[in-house]
Amino acid sequence: MYHAIVFFPLLGAIIAGLFGRSIGSKASEYITCGLMVIAALLSWVAFFQVALGHGGLLQYQVMPWIEAGRLEVDWAFRIDTLTAVMLVVVNTVSSLVHIYSIGYMHHDPHRPRFFSYLSLFTFAMLMLVTSDNLVQMFFGWEGVGLASYLLIGFWFKKPSANAAAIKAFIVNRVGDFGFSLGIFGVFVLFGSISMDVIFAGTADFMPSAEARNADSLFEFMGFEMNRGDALTTVCLLLFMGAMGKSAQFLLHTWLPDAMEGPTPVSALIHAATMVTAGVFLVARMSPIFELSTDALTFVTLIGATTAFFAATVGLVQNDIKRVIAYSTCSQLGYMFVALGVGAYGAGIFHLFTHAFFKALLFLGAGSVIHAVSDEQDMRRMGGLRKHIPTTYWMMIIGTLALTGFGIPFTGIGTAGFISKDAIIESSFVGHNPAAGFAFVMLVVAATFTSFYSWRLIFMTFHGKPRASSDVMHHVHESPVVMLAPLAILAAGALFAGMIFVGDFFGHHYEEFWNGALFTLPENHIVHDFHNVPTWVKLSPFIAMALGFVVSWYFYIRSPETPKKLAEQHHALYQFLLNKWYFDELYDLMFVRFSKWLGHFLWKRGDGWLIDGFGPDGIANRVHQITNRMVRLQTGYLYHYAFAMLIGVAALVTWMMLGSAV
Repeated sequence: MYHAIVFFPLLGAIIAGLFGRSIGSKASEYITCGLMVIAALLSWVAFFQVALGHGGLLQYQVMPWIEAGRLEVDWAFRIDTLTAVMLVVVNTVSSLVHIYSIGYMHHDPHRPRFFSYLSLFTFAMLMLVTSDNLVQMFFGWEGVGLASYLLIGFWFKKPSANAAAIKAFIVNRVGDFGFSLGIFGVFVLFGSISMDVIFAGTADFMPSAEARNADSLFEFMGFEMNRGDALTTVCLLLFMGAMGKSAQFLLHTWLPDAMEGPTPVSALIHAATMVTAGVFLVARMSPIFELSTDALTFVTLIGATTAFFAATVGLVQNDIKRVIAYSTCSQLGYMFVALGVGAYGAGIFHLFTHAFFKALLFLGAGSVIHAVSDEQDMRRMGGLRKHIPTTYWMMIIGTLALTGFGIPFTGIGTAGFISKDAIIESSFVGHNPAAGFAFVMLVVAATFTSFYSWRLIFMTFHGKPRASSDVMHHVHESPVVMLAPLAILAAGALFAGMIFVGDFFGHHYEEFWNGALFTLPENHIVHDFHNVPTWVKLSPFIAMALGFVVSWYFYIRSPETPKKLAEQHHALYQFLLNKWYFDELYDLMFVRFSKWLGHFLWKRGDGWLIDGFGPDGIANRVHQITNRMVRLQTGYLYHYAFAMLIGVAALVTWMMLGSAV
């Protein structure tokens, strides 16, 4: 069964990619979608057997892979509750995105290539989440990077799409460099990159272990470290990879530009693949992260900063997809805060629920874009509520889930209400030094999230139409093949939180996770978060309500107010509109110098020095000499007669002078 779950998407990618022109677009769509639906159904079977059935760890060897000295790597599947959860998330969302794409990409002439890339993307993510060792995980890690590059730049004739794809690829290489160093460090510390060996070896790094503070055994960048410091360094290097893939603060700049790809790609990247890889990595390696307070503090700090930063930028964006993209960035920050304070179950629970409502919002935005002739600027929308009512209500459900709508103290609410509140409450009772900062940042971010989410709804669907009469005349609801996936995702966005909270982060925590997530015995956060003060439990609800009221006042009651505020606080508005000027800063610090260095090495180093004095220089000298020699061969008879006459005259003169002497 697990071989089918993992390799069916790869089979679909091969068929559509290699034989798409032969079998046609329709056949490519049906084959890839059919294989994905089967994989999704089997994933739910695995979820009920392993996670809800409290099954133990399952390991399946596919084949031997690498043997080099002490390094032995098998290609194997590691199936536990964490893997089962990720299989459900990845395959469910991917299958719905595949089906949705049949309608969304209907007019694109390159549909076989698109569906091949989608299935390849899914396969790479499945390889990542089923990996039994870090090398196999790195294979999937780089696979999703490649697939994202292909999909973001799918419309390669657009310069902006090519630039966005290259940007995503390069920024992720920065994080991947740290991840690869982290893998090397793990091998040095544990003598293996197999999960079983690594987790078994953590006993030497326990706070009570004598070997933890033994003499230095690890050197990094010239610094000698004991076992505890070495473990922290390795954790930070691994987290550097997570920062790149999951678009955390400082390595986030690629994520908004990824909107250049088709909208189904955005839904897949933001809800199920790519950005969730970093969260999965930290959760999977929880046995070593849990042993480093400094590393967890850094994870918490970066997560909280990302949640706040992305929420501030989302306040003023006008592209409907970019608003949702910054929302993803912010929500990923919530997940990392949960991991940082040791609430691993809450972090994965939010990843699980977030997949439903974020995919719903992106696919809903795609339905809007499809209806208004590919327009993405919300300032040119408005008044669409009556024209596309089904899409409107689907977007409302997604927004309610994202903003955390629910009834406080009852456990009744949307998926986002259950999972996000659990993270906020966990950050309040967290014990690492950054937990208090994280709590404040998350509550503020919740306020901003509610504001920009309802701003999107009000600007897009309410008020007077701001599009041209020609565009409004052609506004139409999406076909059933696009709306059906929205309905399924809406059900998950409404009910997934209430159904599964007891398992992910409630009374059945231990039985559900069954050792897939590791916490130290002194970590009581699963129990402590239930006993927070009343005002802490109310704070996310108040933040959600405040954001809604302010947004309603700004964009329904008094639409002129936002313009006045933007004019009065022009510097702040430009600061947020330009995303804190990170792109400009990185351009100044890295991009310009890199371009200058590349141009210099190209023109002066390669062109002038190597080619000039090497093969090109020698070839030019030969060419010049032969050109001069060729001038002697004119082809005219009188030239040759004249040359012969000169020769005879020279010969006679020489003979006469010789005889005279």
